[in-house]
Amino acid sequence: MATYTLPELPYDYAALEPVINPQIIELHHDKHHAAYVKGANDTLEQLEEARDKEAWGAINGLQKNLAFHLSGHILHSIYWHNMTGDGGGEPLAADGVGDLADAITESFGSFAGFKSQLTKAAATTQGSGWGVLAYEPVSGKLIVEQVYDHQGNVGQGSVPVLVFDAWEHAFYLQYKNQKVDFIEAMWAVVNWQDVAERYAAAKERADVLLLAP
Repeated sequence: MATYTLPELPYDYAALEPVINPQIIELHHDKHHAAYVKGANDTLEQLEEARDKEAWGAINGLQKNLAFHLSGHILHSIYWHNMTGDGGGEPLAADGVGDLADAITESFGSFAGFKSQLTKAAATTQGSGWGVLAYEPVSGKLIVEQVYDHQGNVGQGSVPVLVFDAWEHAFYLQYKNQKVDFIEAMWAVVNWQDVAERYAAAKERADVLLLAP
C-alpha cells in the first residue's frame, strides 16, 4: 500500500477564477501534484530494496529524490487549502484571526511590509520554487522563506503556514512569463482562516519541534 496519497481538492476546478483558471488547477493538481506523490512512493520502494540488498550505490540520489518529491507533496497539500474563492484582503481580529494578524505585525512591522516581502520573495525565486510564510519556533516569530525547488534554502524547524507556488506550471498557461502578476493576483484568494489555524497549530507544537523536555 502506498505511503502517500493525492488529497482531493477542497473545491472544484473553477472555484478560484478569475485568479487561477480551471485548466491550470486541473493540470496542477491531477498531473503535477500527483507526480510528486508517485515520486515519493517510488523512492520509498527503491530505498526498501536498497536496504534489503545492502546496495547503497545510489543512496545520495535516492535521499535527494525523497526530499524533493515529499516536500513537493507537502507544499502542494498546504497550497490548495491556503486558497479560497472568497478569500483575500488581510487577516483581521474581527474575522476571528486576530492572533495571526498580531503575529504578522510583530514579526514584520506591518501587514503591508509582510505582503511586500513575501511577494518579492516568491516573484524573484530563481528558477523553480516557492515563497513561504513560516513559523520559526526558536524566535517564536513568523519569517518569510524563499524556497528553491521544494526543499532548498529552508530554515530547519520552520513550519510553513502560507505558501505561494512560483513554479511555472502554477501560472504559465494563464499569465505567460509574468510571474509577478500571478503572485500579486494570489493575494485575492488567500484563505486567512486556514493560515491562522496552521499558525496556531505550529505554535502549540513548538515544544516538540524544539525537543523541549
